[in-house]
This record gives sequence, structure tokens and C-alpha cells, in this order.
Amino acid sequence: MYSDHEIFLRELVSNAVDATQKLKYVISGEDTEDTTIRISFDKDKKTITISDRGIGMTLDEVKKYINQVAFSGAEEFVKKFTEAKDANAIIGRFGLGFYSAFMVADSVEILTKSFIENSEAVLWTCDGSTEYTIGPGEKAERGTDIILHVSPDSEEFLDKFKLNTILEKYCKFLPAKVEFEGEVISNHDEIWKKAPAELTDEDYQQLHRTLYPLSEDPLFWIHLNVDFPFTLNGILFFPKQKAEMEALRKDRINLYSRGVFITDKVEDIVPEYLLLLQGVIESPDIPLNVSRSFLQADSSVKKISSYITRKVAEKLNSLYESDRKNFEEKWPFMEVFVRYGMISDEKFYESGTQFALFQNLAKEWKTIGEMRENLKEKQTVKNENLVLIYATEPSAQDTYIKAIEKKGYEILQMNGVIDQHYIEALERKEEKLTWKRVDSDSADKIIEKDEKIESPLSEDESKALVELFETIRPDNNMSIRCEALGEEELPMVITRPEFMRRMKEMSAMGGGMKGFGDFPEHINAVINASHPLAKIILDRKTKDSKEKLGRQMLDLARLSQGMLSGPALSEFIQRSISVLK
Repeated sequence: MYSDHEIFLRELVSNAVDATQKLKYVISGEDTEDTTIRISFDKDKKTITISDRGIGMTLDEVKKYINQVAFSGAEEFVKKFTEAKDANAIIGRFGLGFYSAFMVADSVEILTKSFIENSEAVLWTCDGSTEYTIGPGEKAERGTDIILHVSPDSEEFLDKFKLNTILEKYCKFLPAKVEFEGEVISNHDEIWKKAPAELTDEDYQQLHRTLYPLSEDPLFWIHLNVDFPFTLNGILFFPKQKAEMEALRKDRINLYSRGVFITDKVEDIVPEYLLLLQGVIESPDIPLNVSRSFLQADSSVKKISSYITRKVAEKLNSLYESDRKNFEEKWPFMEVFVRYGMISDEKFYESGTQFALFQNLAKEWKTIGEMRENLKEKQTVKNENLVLIYATEPSAQDTYIKAIEKKGYEILQMNGVIDQHYIEALERKEEKLTWKRVDSDSADKIIEKDEKIESPLSEDESKALVELFETIRPDNNMSIRCEALGEEELPMVITRPEFMRRMKEMSAMGGGMKGFGDFPEHINAVINASHPLAKIILDRKTKDSKEKLGRQMLDLARLSQGMLSGPALSEFIQRSISVLK
């Protein structure tokens, strides 16, 4: 039932909390002070003891609740006190938690005394078999001591640091005072159960520091508080996501049940992209299995997931509309999260289009709607598609960028870890929208217009140039063609066809067509018939002279794409020196 042996401590402390909570119900108004739950250990005796000053048990109750496996005293108590306010705060539900003690102990003792006046103490002892002893015990005050005689293969738990770590993990938000070795563990409020109006920014930030002591302060947070059609409380923090790959961690949201930490694996409750957030979620409507360690499939889980998605989208839209400048400043830290969400979730996509931002190379932020409005005249092609041009490595693609900017086109920066998938999603979901990388075509062809530049070369001259470059190209994956690109363009431009490049990149990232990444990349080399160098090469007298100049022109184009390295780069440098001489 239990995925990890350390859970025995969570279960036994939870039972002690139940005993303490029950006492407050049955003797309300009387002396219930000093109900501290104390955990101690003795390394020499090899024991761990969990002591409470709660309701205690009589002999008959020990027989009923301990000897009859899975008879839940907590469940029976809740039914009895259904009219009591917050009766459901009782943690135990299935009555099996006590038996988790035998995962780490050779034998277990229960020394207990009921709160009922003149009750006698009871001592129960068992080694985990079907045999046990039960009889009178010696205990002066009400409450229960659970003494574990730790087995040799579990002596790792006889360690102060180990026990403290487990208690800090599971018990710091319990609704009872828990002490270990004289230090209070459960000294934190479950502030997610309070109304937002009762809390200050410092309250939220203190919770974040408690949960994530090594993290930076969050950008902002969302307080979830709903009681219909299900009950849910929680606080989700938006962390600063600096390193994109680190941001894809999915163990940041903690699930609690009645103050007890259950798990940080909440994939069934929270949509995958929201797992990039941090925070706490607690709901009695989230179904847990008997060990309270795993979620069970349930229709309410889907409703909770949809609610959380909607609240996150509403919060982001509210921040965008109320303070656009502040939103833009925070955007780089949450960009990955929003784009991941828009790729993953159709409803979140619909909301996200209102506030998702894109930055151009002039450092201006725009939404999809704003780009459609601002760029429709210049960057709409004959099929009425709006073409958005983007750069992934502005410094390496500078030659292409400058040529495109001369045309007056706007260039966006898209260099995130998931941006290629994001672009694909935008093209699928947005009508009449196409994306092209700056090096996918020449500046004249990247936005297809009706104008055509006349070539100064004859058909035979163009053919002769193509044949020359086909003899000197590095391999057959490079296609050669000759077109008039304008005198201001480079003498030769190497472009990477958008579709082929995308499929190769997405295949490398685990998307796209399977095995596509195994094929060599196909590129286009375009000779600019309008450039004077085209004519100069044709006019050279010897084949060697034509090839030498042609190689130099081709390598300059390859250099602009970062395609020269090793011997090819050394050869280019030596040839450059020769040409200069």
C-alpha cells in the first residue's frame, strides 16, 4: 500500500493529531491545554516514540480500534459528530495507518489512557504477527504513547536529521502542536484556508519562503478558494523562470489533505503545463487511495483541473489589462509557462491569445491581435496570409536580418526551448497566419509580392553559373539556382527551406516525423543575378579563375550561415589571403 517506508511517521503523527482534535470536541470548554504531540527517539534502545495528550483509549476501544484491522475510529467519530463544526478536520479515514508502523518495527507497544475519569491505562504489544498481548499499563495522564522497536534493516530512521526531515516534510502545517527533540515542527498556518482579504503580501511571501526556502520571491500568486460545486483551497505561485529547462520541473505543487502533506506528484489534478508553478492545493473532494499516497480516478478531479486552469488564465488577463507595462516586465519570466499552456490546452489557448506577448528586434512587445493590425499592409501576401518573420539567433543571422529590415519588415525573436512547437500550434489554430525564419528565403522572396525583378543575365548565362557552382558545391544536399535578387542583396544567399528545417529540428526535439532528423539537411544556394560579381565570374578567362572566385563567393554565403568549420574554414582563410594579394 505504501510507496515509501518513511510514511509510517506521517500516519502515526496523523493519528496523534486525531486524538488531540477529538479531545477538543468531547470536552470543549474544559482544560485542553498542553496537547502537544511529542516525537522522540533513543538510538541505544532503538526506539521511536510518538506521544500525544489526546483523547486516549479504554481497554474496549483498544480491542475495537486496534485489534479489528481497518475499523476506522476516525470515520466513526466523524459520523457521530456530523453536527459539530469542522468535524471533518479529523485526519484518519481508513483506520489502517497504525499498521504502517510494522514496516520499520519488529514490535510495537501502545500505552494509552482514556480521558474518561477513573480510566485505567492499557498496554498493548504486538510483533506484527496475529499474536498480541493486552493488559493493564502504567500511565498517569490521559493520551497515547506509540513505541516502535525499530528493526535492524530500518535503523536509518534512528537519526535526528532523518526524522526531522520527514516531520518537516509531512507535518509542518498540521492543526496541532508537534514537537521533535524540543523544537516545534508544526508552527505554520494553513493560510490557503483563509480568505484573501485576511492576508497581506508578506503572508503569501512567507508561505513561499517556508515551502521553497532556496527559491527567489515569486512574481505573483493566485489564491484559490471555492466551496461549490467542490471544495478547494490553495495558493499557486508564479516563479521566475530563468533557465528554461529547469523551469520544466514538475514537482513544485504540494497536495495536502487536512494539513498533512500527501504528494508533490499532482499530474492528475493539475494540467501538465501548470506543474511549472509552485504552491499548495488542498481539497477534501480529491479522492485518495487507502494509504492516502495516491490519487484515484474521479470525475471531480477533472472539474478541479478545469477550475484551476480558468483561474490562472483570469489572473494573467487581469494583470495584463490592469498594468500592461508591469506585465511586459514580468513576461520573460513566465513566457515558457504561457506558451507551454497554449500548446497543451485548447481553453488556455483561447484565453492566452489575449495576453501572450511577442518581442520584436526593436524590443517592442505585441500580441497576435496587435501584429495582425500593424503588419497587415506590409506583410500580407497574395493568398491573404499574414507572414510573421522571426530570428532564432540574431547575432548569427545578422546578414539576413539587415537585408530584411531594409525592406521595412518586422522581425520577431523566437529562441525559446519550445518556440518551434509554439509556432506550429499558432499556425494550426490561427487563420491565415504563416511564420518564416529570416534565413528561410531571400529578402525579396520571404514576403512574396507580385513584383518581379528583371535579370540582367541571359538564360544561357544563368545556366552556365548554375553549372559552375554545381561542380564546386560541398555536397548534393545543396540546390543551386540563379535569380535576380536586386543589386543591394548579397552576391549569393544560402537559405534553409522552412518546412524541411522545421521537421528536422522538431524530430531532434522528439516531435515531427519519426526519423526525419536522420536525414541530412537540404539547403538552397541562390546566385544573385543582379549582383556585379555574377557577371565578373562569367567574364573570367579560365576555368580555374572562375572556380576560385566562385568558391570564395559560395564560402562567404556559407560563412553567413555558420556552415564553415575545420578544414573548410582554413581553406577559406587561405584563399581569402590569396585573393587579397
